Amino acid sequence: MVRGALVRLRRVTGLPVAFGGLVEPGRPQIRISELSGTTTSAFSALAVATGNGLGGKAAVLVRPCAVTDYSTSRHISHEYDLAVATEGVKSVLAVPVVVRRRVRAVLYGALRTAQPLGDRTLSAAVEAARDVEQALVVRDEAQSLLAAAREPAEPSGAAWEQVREAHGALRALAGRVHDPVVRAELLQVCGRLAGASAPVPSACAVELAPREVDVLSCVADGSTNAATAQRLGLRPETVKGYLRSAMRKLGTHTRGEAVVAARRAGLLP
Repeated sequence: MVRGALVRLRRVTGLPVAFGGLVEPGRPQIRISELSGTTTSAFSALAVATGNGLGGKAAVLVRPCAVTDYSTSRHISHEYDLAVATEGVKSVLAVPVVVRRRVRAVLYGALRTAQPLGDRTLSAAVEAARDVEQALVVRDEAQSLLAAAREPAEPSGAAWEQVREAHGALRALAGRVHDPVVRAELLQVCGRLAGASAPVPSACAVELAPREVDVLSCVADGSTNAATAQRLGLRPETVKGYLRSAMRKLGTHTRGEAVVAARRAGLLP
């Protein structure tokens, strides 16, 4: 998710260099894990302590920070001057990614010349940070749901209904996520949620197209074809086509039978 945000940031702003990483769990530091446009490995795996340098300052203040000439700035500490000089960047901005009032990552953008970074560049960096924020929120929610689904040996009917509703919501959301990495991660979690309700593998493997599973997930929630179409951004006729195809593959004749068969096959929770 960080990599995709950095690539979009460079494309929108024209910045030659972008890098960033997540705050390490349980440790007050950002680990630089993603590089875009760099020519050296100076920033690779660099650990930026909270409060130190530009990114550490942005994490403490919980707001974007920028300097026109990193090496001479008197507004930051200079623990990372060697890495900055090695990569040859001058103007740098750092934007924190904040999820539920906690800094979870920091994104950087940089120029190789000493000149002010304008409002357009700052706004684009903030938007990139929001993309990562939304992806982290979704990932956290998905992991929480997966953990909840696995905790009880025999989940109650009410608990499973919550898992099933969340599964449908996550699949619908995945279709609207632009970042392919985040989308793939969401679908992977959905698959694990679905498999949690089928501990014994089905003897008859059934493969459905992703959109067929999306439609069946909505049907399982009780959505009509019209509501499913609106939820997934499809036409009602398209929804009917996916549903007919899924029913044929599952060997069923009604919507309800299709949902039951999909659950038995581990395709739905």
